[in-house]
Order: sequence, then structure tokens, then C-alpha cells
Amino acid sequence: MARTLSIAVKSYPHTTFLAEPGFTAGGHGVELAGLNPIYQAFAPMVREQRFDVSELAIATYLQAREAGAPISLLPLALSGDFHHHSLTRWPGTPEIAPADLIGKRVGVRAYSQTTGLWVRGILHEEFGVDAKDITWVTTEEPHVAEYVEPPNVERTTGKVLDLLERGEVTAAVLGPPALDGAQGPLVPIIPDWREAEEAWGARHNTVPINHMLTVRRDLLEAEPGTVSELYQAFAKQIETRKAGETGSRVRALRAGVTDELVAGLQVAIDYALQQNVIRTPVTVAELLADFTRYCPR
Repeated sequence: MARTLSIAVKSYPHTTFLAEPGFTAGGHGVELAGLNPIYQAFAPMVREQRFDVSELAIATYLQAREAGAPISLLPLALSGDFHHHSLTRWPGTPEIAPADLIGKRVGVRAYSQTTGLWVRGILHEEFGVDAKDITWVTTEEPHVAEYVEPPNVERTTGKVLDLLERGEVTAAVLGPPALDGAQGPLVPIIPDWREAEEAWGARHNTVPINHMLTVRRDLLEAEPGTVSELYQAFAKQIETRKAGETGSRVRALRAGVTDELVAGLQVAIDYALQQNVIRTPVTVAELLADFTRYCPR
């Protein structure tokens, strides 16, 4: 009997098929890790390849690849969104413009958190605020152990929301789970953020990618047919969801090497280099080289 594949992904509408009785890929059954929040899977995946298949934040994947982790990227974007609204202040605090954040302290779960990558890129691109001109107050270490954070990154304890409420940071970068679970309405700092998000999307021809699917490279090399079958199953569910739903989070989903996926990966690379999230240039083709080699279409 073929061994069971260990898979770590969040339960989205486009991933629930994995839990259906009898689902197999390449003759393998699957065992779901059941980690919540899903970013708890990221460090084990990049540090010890604990899972055969894992959702992974794109910033974490870029760092893991730079560090030499034997993990391959599949062209499947499992989550994403625009992030102009992710830069927030606490209700009732003084209004502040994005450019006023220079010299201030801004909270973010980790410097390498992907939502932070997008927000810092937006601040630089649209408001001339460089990442190095802000002190980034973090509550977690990088998932990739080899990564050395820039000198303007500080570590503290607790939750980013609490830091914001207590006034220990002027603003905070919060991903969708934190924003969705916040008590009361946080105030976006970027003005007219809805219009700004759509303008960014039109300019870059994409919606920012947060998480993609990765596999252990040894599994891909040994069983490309299994990985290809699994890829096709994910792609089918993503395309079905995109055909039936709207909204930026659904628009961000990707299956295949599309123009939007390539554009999203390229902007992520550019932002990551700009912010010292990675230090070595890489191309989109290089990111997808393993998939292209072992899972040709």
C-alpha cells in the first residue's frame, strides 16, 4: 500500500476536497496537518520539510529558496488580497499620513510576514517611505532560521493588536485573520484605500499573492505524476471558485503560469529585494523551474 501524503493547508472552499473520503493522488491517501493558524506550518516546512506538501507564504518561500531549502513552488496561489487597508491605526488616535511614519514605530507580526512585504512596498512605491526609515516592531522570529533581519527590526512579546491599543506603536500591519478578528473598526492610514487598491491592481496587472502551494523537492523528483495529479486537483477547485465568486480575495487565487501569477511573483521579488527580505536576485522562471521541468503541460 502506498504511503500517506502529509499535507498542511488551511481549510478554504478550494481546499476542502482534500478531506473528502477516498481522495487520493498518485494512489496515495492524504493526512491533513490541521494546523491553525496555518502559518504554524511554515517553519517546520522550511526548516525540516516536515510535510510532503504545504501552503507557504510567498515571502517565506523566497527566503527559504535563498537559504537552499529543498522545496519546490507550484503555480497555485491559495490566498491573497490587496493590502492598502492592512496598515492601520487605533480608533481615536490622531490622524497620520503614510509619509509621517518615517522615524516612527510600526508593529508587524514578523518582518518577513508577507502582508508586511506588500505594505512596505506600497509605502515606498506610492508615498516615498523606505522600509529602513521605520522601526519595525515584531512579535515573532522569521520562519527561515538562516535569515538575518535588518538592524531597524525590534522584537517584543505579545500581540500586535495589543501593541497598537497600548500606543507602543504608531501603526500596525495586520493580515486578513487579524483584521477580521479585531474588536471594533481599525482605521486604515492610507487615504481612499479602496480606490488606491484598484489602481495598484490595474498598474501591476495582479492582486497581491499571500500564500502558495509548495512540495518537497524529493517528492516532486521521485513522483512527478503524483504531484501533477495533486496540482490538477487544486487547479480545478480554484478555477471553479473563481468562476462562481467575486471579490479581491477570490481574484487573487491562481492556477497555472498565468500573466497575473507571473506579475504577482515579479512584484513580490522586487519588493523583497528592495526591503532586504531577500538579498539575492531571482527570476520568476527560476522560482517555477522545478514545476516546469517535472510537471510540463
